[in-house]
Amino acid sequence: MPRFSVIVPAYQVQAYLQECLDSVLSQSYPDLELIAVDDGSPDACGAIIEEYAARDPRVRPLRLPENQGLGGARNAGLRAAGGDYLLFLDGDDTLTPHALRAIADRLKETDEPDVLVHDHARTCWNGRTIRGRTAGPLTELGPAPFRLEDRPALLRLPTAAWTKAYRREFVEREGLAFPPGHYEDTPWTYPALMTAESIVTLDRVCVHHRRRRHDSVPRSAGRRHFDLFEQYDRVFAFVAQRPELACWRPVLFRRMVDHLATVFARRDRLTRRAAAEFLRTARAHCRRHRVPGHPAPARSRLRHGLVRLGMHRTFRALQWASTARRRGVKATVGLLKAVRSIALRLHYRVQLRLPLRADRAVFAAYGGRGHSCNPGALETAFRTHAPHIRTAWIARPEHHHTIPTATRRVTPDTAAYWTALARSTYLVDNTGFDRRLVKRPGQILVQTQHGTPLKHMGLDLRERPAAARCTDFAELMRGVDQWDYVLSANRHSTLVWERVFPGGYTTLTHGQPRNDVFLRATSADVARLRASLGIPDGTVAILYAPTHRDYHRTQRPTLDLDRVLRRLGTGFTVLARAHHAYGGPMAEHPYASARIIDVTDHPSVEQLCLASDALVTDYSSIMFDYANLDRPIVIHAADRQAYEAARGTYFDLRSFPPGAVARSEDELIDIFATGHWRGSRSAQLRAAFRERFCPYDDGRAAERVVRQIVLGEDESALPPVAPLAARHPVPSSSAALDPARAGGPPAVRSCGPWRGYVTR
Repeated sequence: MPRFSVIVPAYQVQAYLQECLDSVLSQSYPDLELIAVDDGSPDACGAIIEEYAARDPRVRPLRLPENQGLGGARNAGLRAAGGDYLLFLDGDDTLTPHALRAIADRLKETDEPDVLVHDHARTCWNGRTIRGRTAGPLTELGPAPFRLEDRPALLRLPTAAWTKAYRREFVEREGLAFPPGHYEDTPWTYPALMTAESIVTLDRVCVHHRRRRHDSVPRSAGRRHFDLFEQYDRVFAFVAQRPELACWRPVLFRRMVDHLATVFARRDRLTRRAAAEFLRTARAHCRRHRVPGHPAPARSRLRHGLVRLGMHRTFRALQWASTARRRGVKATVGLLKAVRSIALRLHYRVQLRLPLRADRAVFAAYGGRGHSCNPGALETAFRTHAPHIRTAWIARPEHHHTIPTATRRVTPDTAAYWTALARSTYLVDNTGFDRRLVKRPGQILVQTQHGTPLKHMGLDLRERPAAARCTDFAELMRGVDQWDYVLSANRHSTLVWERVFPGGYTTLTHGQPRNDVFLRATSADVARLRASLGIPDGTVAILYAPTHRDYHRTQRPTLDLDRVLRRLGTGFTVLARAHHAYGGPMAEHPYASARIIDVTDHPSVEQLCLASDALVTDYSSIMFDYANLDRPIVIHAADRQAYEAARGTYFDLRSFPPGAVARSEDELIDIFATGHWRGSRSAQLRAAFRERFCPYDDGRAAERVVRQIVLGEDESALPPVAPLAARHPVPSSSAALDPARAGGPPAVRSCGPWRGYVTR
């Protein structure tokens, strides 16, 4: 008997069915049966199902002689199901990677509940994925499992059957089945939740629900939306048959009115002629099922009243007035923005005619993010070594808290912003200033860059459209012509920058200022950072920091961190940091384990490096910075060929790695489980890597830059670079741990072509 029965009805979804079936059969939890129901589909759905059944014995095909609708097809799948738990999936939807494993783990730890409720995300036809906004009840803390009365807010969640897993014995005991008609989920979901003796939640996106392009056009309008009345009649009839459920009638009534109002308010649901009839029918239903003494919440009382009274003209008038008000506000805001933009341009032109201020410097990083990276380290060095210079930092308001109190905060595209750009002598950035910047004679623009380049940059992207996207290379070169100085951490960087960003600037080979902290931090600093992040004492903290993929619109983790930690045991913790290009955490990852700490929004990656004991990355430049700490680095390059085809790299990381290299998740687990991650071979590779890429990072890079650029000191008078042997970066917290507690002793292995780099 399989653990899961996944029931997939298919009707006219031939273009999406293969992706749906693949998402189920490729799950990392294989104990399942896939019941694919051909609901009399006139297209190729039946043939596709038969092909999959011939290839995989877990696929059980069902063919209905004629179309019975979604409810009938699901009922046919129910009768054939033999799994412990039932899941439903529409033929054009998909399961997210590792969803069944996460569900199975949650079911096991909560003692086999009747119903598990999980989250979903909508996938639009243009590729955009939007997570549901009503997932609050899924994140509530409390006992598990529970009954509906302990968390009634679950009734406000979407009624879709595919947002839940149901214990098959519970479904059979309660006689649950899907009714005919549209909105068939309503009389299934509410009875299931009300009668379940045990419910649990899983705050994880397990299903991607596809919103096809034709779903958003008026073609969906029709009489089918009148089925909603009959479905709510079934819900209230179910409650009437069970007196113990009478307490839910007021809640269900309010949900019904909200649902009816939502359908009526959507202009693509009902034709003009049907709208009046719909609201008259809604009025009759409200009179039939209303429970006296339970008024609607204040925020929805007006809408409920209009539906109950059937006042469709008033409803439409208020709707029109609300739309007109929104459009008026939008037009007014647009006009004010235009006026403001003109005023700021005039202000900037005036400021450009005023003299430069020799004692002013303005800094920015990553296009308006907080105090960080090389500009952040230089800003601190300006205040230390050139205190006569007044500094300002450009950042969006949500990042102002990261800026030191001694530094002026400047919000982009304000009068203060344009004043700072026009009159500051020193301009320091790691990406590029506003393209509207007019660089004046006497201004000094320092381009710090943000790491040693492994992936192709600048002009090398001209033949790589996935990575270049809409880059205007002429505009890029115009910005390069404004640079006066470019910072370089090593000869490799110098050669790359001067070729892919050709210009008349001066290259300063003083190291990466952001890495100075690695040589200045103390063990007390490391302990404080670990405590602030919540890293358990005595555990090995792995910083997982993958780079972005130019061929992926969203972050798609190549590691199942939950599984990695389960295999490694309680001695490890993961600090998971998504790339800032995605604008959020690794959304598809469950982060169900308490030992997975999301640090995507942490303002300082340098502090995360200090707090960790080892780094796991792929092609991110963080490996070059982390090598300065002389701590273990493990490369996880599961998609090397795809990445190099899309972006390209300047050298083969396999031939010159900073440590052990894994080409799969299992190999990565093995590297940590056997101790290879911190073994002698890993140390040898890291030493060679440091010698090549960390020649100048001795803790005084920022000082040398400031003394040369601002104080005008000759390069020969600057502090000499300390050799690698004389540098003593702060040790990691796990350095003193017994190797057996942190992955076991080193072992001798003979592995494949990639694994050979971890052989000792």
